[in-house]
Amino acid sequence: MKNRFERIRSTAPLIAALAASVICMPCAQADDLVDPRAVLREARQFLAPDAVKDDKFVPIGGIDQWISVRGRHRDAPFLLFLHGGPGFTSIPNSYLYTAEWQEYFNVVQWDQRGAGKTFGRNPGLQPASLSIERALKDAEEVAAYVRKTYGRQKIVLLGHSWGSILGVKLAQLHPDWFHAYVGIGQATDARASETMGYQATLAAALAANDTEAIKDLKEIAPYPSQDPAADLAHLGRERKWLARYGGAVWRNTEAAVDAAGMISPDYTAADWTDRERGLDLNLAGLWGEITKVNLFSVKRIDCPVILFEGRHDLNVNAQLAERWLRQLEAPVKKLVWFEDSAHGVFDEEPGKTLVTLQAEVLPLAK
Repeated sequence: MKNRFERIRSTAPLIAALAASVICMPCAQADDLVDPRAVLREARQFLAPDAVKDDKFVPIGGIDQWISVRGRHRDAPFLLFLHGGPGFTSIPNSYLYTAEWQEYFNVVQWDQRGAGKTFGRNPGLQPASLSIERALKDAEEVAAYVRKTYGRQKIVLLGHSWGSILGVKLAQLHPDWFHAYVGIGQATDARASETMGYQATLAAALAANDTEAIKDLKEIAPYPSQDPAADLAHLGRERKWLARYGGAVWRNTEAAVDAAGMISPDYTAADWTDRERGLDLNLAGLWGEITKVNLFSVKRIDCPVILFEGRHDLNVNAQLAERWLRQLEAPVKKLVWFEDSAHGVFDEEPGKTLVTLQAEVLPLAK
């Protein structure tokens, strides 16, 4: 699931610099330099009288958790986005792609327990307080909050990576709550995915005669092992090379994606620090459980299921997602391939993501 935590740590010193950076607007005088965050924040203000813009802490699971709800028209369907990681909040980069989603959906984003702004509000959380069961109960409560607050019998549920584990489980529990479940970078069999990602990355390094990568990858073998703690200690090294060979972002770099997030109009430098700390907390608390996840035991979901899969995704293996969907029973099911993507199709192919949501998901919500 988590792919960027080592590299984010290495780029953290840039955050403060970016936060203090300025840009010069066209035709502006030298004295008119402005904060790019402020420019982006102002540029995307909703003008429609029925727009939804609610950003606040909400009591969820006994603690305050950050929820953002935004859309141009209140009568549009609501879409709940369960971010990946665990702990890898979607909000910082979402201004790059969800502004267009918000023309068709009211988009709900949530910084999960121990993640991002929620971590900042509850810095005393311990790894032992985190579990898949706890995260699922939180997700259930967030979905119920959205349905009640905005008066909707059904909403769209979208889960990315780690969030897709919660998404499948929540759609199983309450299929009548959801117009559809959308899985992006859909998790299935965690151990098989890690094995296939490692093997493919090592094969690519061998084909390229990349001595540094070969040495690094062979030193952590066997990966994955029977020891989740050891695998977690080696995760950064394995993900470094998986990303280098296109298994995380296809024909681009994660650094380029995250640099844009560092000037997010929705996250401050302090929020970014909390996000980084939340990644460590979540991995420490959840990695052992995640390695045991196998959703092939899920044979039926009683609401429509649509998967968006990056053809080159090795971070959460796309081939396994295809096999999982083939054996699943659902009222409607469909897999849409993104040929120029790996793990984050909304970052890598935002136009196709928007078009696919509009063409495949919106009709189900109407």
